[in-house]
Amino acid sequence: MDEYFFKSRILNRASNISQLKSESFDLLIIGGGITGAGIALDAASRGLNVALVEKNDFAFGTSSRSTKLIHGGLRYLKQLEFGLVKEVGSERAVVHKLAPHLVVPEKMLLPLYETRGFGSLLTSIGLKLYDWLAGVKPEDQRRMLTRNQTLKQEPLLKPEDVKGGAIYAEYRTDDARLTIELIKTAAQYGACVANYSEVEDFIYQDEKITGAKVKDLISDFLFQIKAKVVVSATGPWVDELRTINHSKKGKRLHLTKGVHLVIPRTKFPVKQAIYFDVEDGRMIFAIPRGEITYVGTTDTDYQGSIDEVHTSKEDAEYLIRAVNRTFPEVNLGLEDIESSWAGLRPLIHEEGKSASELSRKDEIFESDTGLISIAGGKLTGYRKMAERVVDLVIEKYFDEVESPCQTENIPFIGSDFKNDNQVKEYLVSVAEKLQKIGLSHRAAYLVHNYGRQTDLILSHLLKSLANNNELELVKAELWFCLTHEMVVNPSDFFIRRTGLLYFNRPLLESVFNKVLEEFGVHFNWSSQKFQKEKSELEMSIKLVHNF
Repeated sequence: MDEYFFKSRILNRASNISQLKSESFDLLIIGGGITGAGIALDAASRGLNVALVEKNDFAFGTSSRSTKLIHGGLRYLKQLEFGLVKEVGSERAVVHKLAPHLVVPEKMLLPLYETRGFGSLLTSIGLKLYDWLAGVKPEDQRRMLTRNQTLKQEPLLKPEDVKGGAIYAEYRTDDARLTIELIKTAAQYGACVANYSEVEDFIYQDEKITGAKVKDLISDFLFQIKAKVVVSATGPWVDELRTINHSKKGKRLHLTKGVHLVIPRTKFPVKQAIYFDVEDGRMIFAIPRGEITYVGTTDTDYQGSIDEVHTSKEDAEYLIRAVNRTFPEVNLGLEDIESSWAGLRPLIHEEGKSASELSRKDEIFESDTGLISIAGGKLTGYRKMAERVVDLVIEKYFDEVESPCQTENIPFIGSDFKNDNQVKEYLVSVAEKLQKIGLSHRAAYLVHNYGRQTDLILSHLLKSLANNNELELVKAELWFCLTHEMVVNPSDFFIRRTGLLYFNRPLLESVFNKVLEEFGVHFNWSSQKFQKEKSELEMSIKLVHNF
């Protein structure tokens, strides 16, 4: 643990900004989402000197707004994208091996209906093919259910037209935490990373990119980063960077919007995760998580601001209707929504295809000046996307580097678990420690978020116990995230590090002011700065709840 503690302190923003200003790098990555983080780890572990900058917080965009599943792409069988199913299926197993505390098996119920969707035979064949392509372990392979078994599995289902069902394997995760841990692991291998650092323009020599002009959005200071190669992994912002580079031609992005709603578990008490179809042919997930159930997602064309993406009343009503049609006893209304999130999929445009028909395959663009951009793809396939980019970079610019991709065997920081049983054993030990102070109910959350790093949080917690141990635990988490994870503002903490805004709003509201006070002390905020941060956080809470 001492060795980890030393290495984890690499995420020091001030020293990293200083390093970015002074060094020349082999590779500069723009974008701190899952793809950029994956490229940083792959390149750094092969020996390249790597820099990564993100204009917002790490995982700010698509990488914190997915359905939070590392899935095998069952829906892509409908589009006959067998290669994509095979790749993301095998990658799912790899990511589970690298971080079993963060990528957790989740059995999914798929109801079958008399009046819509596929029949039992086609579903059985499709799931069998899915199991084979995705390399699902025998004990997790699909199991077909009778009508009575399906309704027993989920009594809330509308019984009239249910004719059967199936159970198949998925994996749930926290996409933002996955990205943060990947960033930290890349830093452990020498990558120099910084959030809130916006690329405003590129540096050129002989009409080739040799770096970028960057603004530190915290200090409002401009500086330059010199690099032999520049890669843009900015998701929905890829075309913006291509425009700055004067290379937006040929293929372009097609942005689609995905929305998820968070409902109190008491109002929507599904017994397990379920994947059901709706009137327009889309498939919707309902996934229980702690004290809530979240539902999503939509898939609609998006033309608005890519910096401000929010749930609309129309989005919310669509998902509410979908739930009420399949689970009529639930009878949800807009007033039952506790929180929500909305994100964009940076897909590759194809003429004549609707949002739901567009391929989820990734694609690499290269400009005449040398800018390499990657777009498309899925959370699950981040590692192979990164490998393709780094292979290209090495082939074109660093042919002396002979090291192949190693990320299949690099566990994330905080994850030295060999299997799921070791995760369970560690969870039990954490629960026993927390039981003494009345917080055993928080053990699963901590272990699934932080893995072995929970020890550091508990060590800090036990030094500062008071009357309100729930608050002291949140403050211990905050200490950890400020010290080890480059948290800059309350939204970083409440949204992307802990997920409290989405998954535990009652706790967020109970600790709101005390956490802001901790921020104020840590960063020596003025009263004006304190009020500004408080107002911005209050607005974030309002936007996920009021439509």
